Amino acid sequence: MYWIIAKGLLIPFLGTALGAACVFFMKKEMSAEVQKMLSGFAGGVMVAASVWSLLIPSLNLADEAGMGRLSFVPAVVGFCIGMVFLLILDHVIPHMHIDETMEGPKTNLNKTTMMVLAVTLHNIPEGMAVGILYAGWLNGNANITEAAAMALALGIAIQNFPEGAIISMPLHSKGLSKSKACWMGVLSGIVEPLFGFITVLLSSLILPVLPYLLSFAAGAMIYVVVEELVPEMAEGKHSNIGTVMFMLGFSLMMVLDVALG
Repeated sequence: MYWIIAKGLLIPFLGTALGAACVFFMKKEMSAEVQKMLSGFAGGVMVAASVWSLLIPSLNLADEAGMGRLSFVPAVVGFCIGMVFLLILDHVIPHMHIDETMEGPKTNLNKTTMMVLAVTLHNIPEGMAVGILYAGWLNGNANITEAAAMALALGIAIQNFPEGAIISMPLHSKGLSKSKACWMGVLSGIVEPLFGFITVLLSSLILPVLPYLLSFAAGAMIYVVVEELVPEMAEGKHSNIGTVMFMLGFSLMMVLDVALG
């Protein structure tokens, strides 16, 4: 059982690492069309994962707890807190977009460090989201299955693939060697299995507030979609490419959740 959980927690990190390794195979920065495709696909995956893997289980758990017509309260409260949490992070760390990766507020830290810090902090709620599902499954919650946790891990890994490339490739274009740029991208994802593992360790403590934590993770993920991925996929020409890829990403994640869950 614990080996299954370990593999599930490592899957999102693997997505980041593979994406960061793209710097070894691409000579130039990604074209605007490819960026829109990746952002749209990742956005669709994250929205579907937030609904089927996080918000719906949160509502079901609250209903089983006897909240009746108020079963929406944990989902709403946790969702809003998750979005506000990411909003605060965006005021503390640089605002990151694909086409302006190296831009940020004036700071004593160099821009490279700030960019990696931004992505790293955004990865924490994603790692926690996977850990929360595995914690619920580990404690025998009927609303959370191993397959559902694995589907979320796969969905986040898909989303992390372009994110890893978005880090390593611009860093290389700014003068870093390919190996160093790749490692910077890989290291940005290490927090996901780390915080996922911590969440599982604290599973006995988080069960009473599991509906809130599930919706918190959903809010954090939706914030990334609305604030980062949607603007990137819709900006400029050929925005329809991003829209089509959003549809495909959403559909794929929905199929994974329903078929595996």
